[in-house]
Amino acid sequence: MLRYSSCNDDWVREPNSSESYGSDNSLAAENQQERLIKKIGWITGFVDGEGCFSIHFVRQPHRHRRRGYKTGYQVAHEFAVTQGARSVECLYMLKRFFGVGNVYLNRRHDNHKEDLYRFSVARRDDLIESIIPFFQQHTLRTAKQSDFEKFVKCVELMRQEWHLTVSGLLEIAAITETMNHCKPRTDMIRILRDYTPNIQRSALIKI
Repeated sequence: MLRYSSCNDDWVREPNSSESYGSDNSLAAENQQERLIKKIGWITGFVDGEGCFSIHFVRQPHRHRRRGYKTGYQVAHEFAVTQGARSVECLYMLKRFFGVGNVYLNRRHDNHKEDLYRFSVARRDDLIESIIPFFQQHTLRTAKQSDFEKFVKCVELMRQEWHLTVSGLLEIAAITETMNHCKPRTDMIRILRDYTPNIQRSALIKI
């Protein structure tokens, strides 16, 4: 079930049958459908330019009086869109449309004049029931589509709890290192080093 289609927002509001009948009702339905199509196009274009599907790794080993993860790493997933303060309403529009996630302030301390805001969806059920079905139905047009497909694969592996095993962790790390403009392979190298202690750093970099 696609949760985004049932959220309480003008973009997807059902026509009120008591307001019109016959041809007027049909016209209202057509106009609503046209508005929805335009909004969906705006969302996919906006995410193509400003969105990000990402997988993060946080080292969480066992510590004194604190139980860590079996693999030594916590794996997290997130769909996020970032905008400056002057355009923050766009992020709240996304939140209303999907009915999930939150908008957070990322206060800046550099020479930029405005703070950044971030619409973030990290809860797995929200990703599986709302975000992923939407972008599977309405594909992106840039290279970000490839990142999305890899993101979906990682989320599915995590849903099956593969990230709690060493082999699954390595598989997710390998996929992640090919996402988002092929970022530096620091995560993969660090994780491999933890589970292949006899391999030197120079050898890992050549993998």
